Amino acid sequence: MESQQQSAQSTDGLQSGGAYMQQNQRAVTTLRLVEMKQKAQKIVCLTAYDALIARILDDAGVDVLLVGDSVGNVVQGHETTIPVTLEDIIYHTKAVKRGASRSLIVADMPFMSYQVHPDEAFRNAGRLMKEAGAGAVKLEGGQRVVEAVSRMTAAGIPVMGHLGLTPQSINQFGSYRPRGRARDEAEEIMNDAKALEEAGAFAIVLEKIPSPLAASISSLLTIPTIGIGAGAGCDGQILVYTDMLGLTLDFNPRFVRRYESLHERITAAVTNYAHDVRAEVFPNENESYQ
Repeated sequence: MESQQQSAQSTDGLQSGGAYMQQNQRAVTTLRLVEMKQKAQKIVCLTAYDALIARILDDAGVDVLLVGDSVGNVVQGHETTIPVTLEDIIYHTKAVKRGASRSLIVADMPFMSYQVHPDEAFRNAGRLMKEAGAGAVKLEGGQRVVEAVSRMTAAGIPVMGHLGLTPQSINQFGSYRPRGRARDEAEEIMNDAKALEEAGAFAIVLEKIPSPLAASISSLLTIPTIGIGAGAGCDGQILVYTDMLGLTLDFNPRFVRRYESLHERITAAVTNYAHDVRAEVFPNENESYQ
């Protein structure tokens, strides 16, 4: 009975998703995201690192594809995002660009690509737009990056901010604990959000902060907020697609909902393939040229 209910819910989801796509074929832009906030339409975001996945997510109606520096963890096997380079992000953004046609593609600015000087940040953001084809860039931090954000947005480079838990600062923080629980830290995040909006940011990711704080920031700003571990009060949500699809097993934060168990399904498929090869039942005559 439970599996039948889950199947029915899944079918309902596919049907509603198809209806949504029929009504929302136009490309997503930064202006469109602001319009969605004004209309109280939730924004759907996921990470992507290659053309194949980008095509699937784009076809499924995802509004924003973030070429995140999480590529360092997911694709490159690093423990943190720190080793990711600007060249890495350019390479993967190009691939995602080739796979998507509707979604807004946002490229993460990796560690040390924008912290040194606003001029360098501006040049690197320009490369992500010009060479990689990104529709926008994302960078972490509040007051300390406002000058760089202002410089970019004045030149026509759309910028998405990122507050709360900022993974590039993990060596400073020392842990991945939630941010903004203390009153002074909550006030700092609130002030940083205001500063980013005033500097011209078109959206802000709020990561791992208390849901009441995220809801307050979302209601205060005219630009959309994208939550990850920040509750339902944000204007949209983002997850790393490998977490959401159950491809990763060793990362289990409370904010990740697994919609599939692809690690198990892929392992089973590969095991069956290996068995058939060793048993000499693949390929058969119909799978061979005569």
